[in-house]
Amino acid sequence: MLRDRGYVVVPQFLPPHAVTQLNQAARLQLAARADPIELEADLQYPGAPSSRTAAGGETVRRLLDAYGRDPVFAEWGRTPELRAWMEGYFAENVLMSRVHHNCLMTKHPHYGSLTNWHRDIRYWSFAREELVSVWLALGAEHAENGALWFVPGSHRLEFEADGFDAAKFFRADRADNADVLRTAESPRLAPGDAVFFHCNTLHSAGKNLTDRVKFSLVYTYHGCSNPPKPGTRSASKAEVAL
Repeated sequence: MLRDRGYVVVPQFLPPHAVTQLNQAARLQLAARADPIELEADLQYPGAPSSRTAAGGETVRRLLDAYGRDPVFAEWGRTPELRAWMEGYFAENVLMSRVHHNCLMTKHPHYGSLTNWHRDIRYWSFAREELVSVWLALGAEHAENGALWFVPGSHRLEFEADGFDAAKFFRADRADNADVLRTAESPRLAPGDAVFFHCNTLHSAGKNLTDRVKFSLVYTYHGCSNPPKPGTRSASKAEVAL
């Protein structure tokens, strides 16, 4: 299904005890606010605070380097089940990127911004555009709290360069692009569910309209025959072999 649709949901990929462990670690990490982090105000996505000094300006968007933050994050980023899933897809040994994703994603009420439509490959540099990310839901995810949206099959589509803006977001103001986005869907996720999605699958995420912070753990993987291009940001950190 991933090859055809560009994303697939695997229910209950994480067992309940892992969800509990990861949520405890996530809340401790958010409270500590240890670097490296990204703030909503720094990214300036739609709906973000205008600056760090504005209301909500210190709202965290991503806690980066999840793999190095806590052993429990590292453990669940390279489990035998995840390795088997990725090796089944790539048909070879698999590496985890320490540069791309590798984060604890948060979506806060009030100040958690939207993420416009994009492909993750836009700032990645690899021999081939063939990487897969896994999004691990640490709580329920749905449209009301800023869940992901995907365009099924969009990883197979080709678009003109001007179909994207200067920041490489997909231009929803174009009629042809708008037709593509009409097929988008947002899967509801339960705690412990996983979404595997291709690096070229168009996706977005809405605002969190609830009163609770949403946490997700996100990693990216590729086959060993698809290395990052030398001298690029994608090659700037040693990768993790599964």
